[in-house]
Amino acid sequence: MNPTKWFGIIVLYTFLTLLCVYLIPSDSTFSFFTYFFGFTFVAAMPGYCLVSFLFREGKLDLVEIVVLSVALSFSIAGVSGLFLGLSPIGITVRSITVSLSAIVVILALLAVMRKMQLFPKFRATASVKTSA
Repeated sequence: MNPTKWFGIIVLYTFLTLLCVYLIPSDSTFSFFTYFFGFTFVAAMPGYCLVSFLFREGKLDLVEIVVLSVALSFSIAGVSGLFLGLSPIGITVRSITVSLSAIVVILALLAVMRKMQLFPKFRATASVKTSA
């Protein structure tokens, strides 16, 4: 998939999640959209963006991607909640949604930059000239 299209889908999903969380009241008949988008956003998106950044396409199969995405997403959400709880901002719905949205967009941007190879690859061996 085209990296810019992939990034657009991630940003669109983040935006739709934010719209559902902030615009649909909890007593509405459409509140299941909020629950669906919110749960899949927290449970999959941060980890999926991190997996996309860390691994090249084709290195992992679908099961590995799903398992790593869910595990890393809950880890990222937990760590961000820990930092929010220790900060003067505190844990509120707004602080959690804004912080996770920012994390997702930043990780997606890094993944797109890697997919488009805008920054150099890291190599295990250093090219150092030795004088003999």
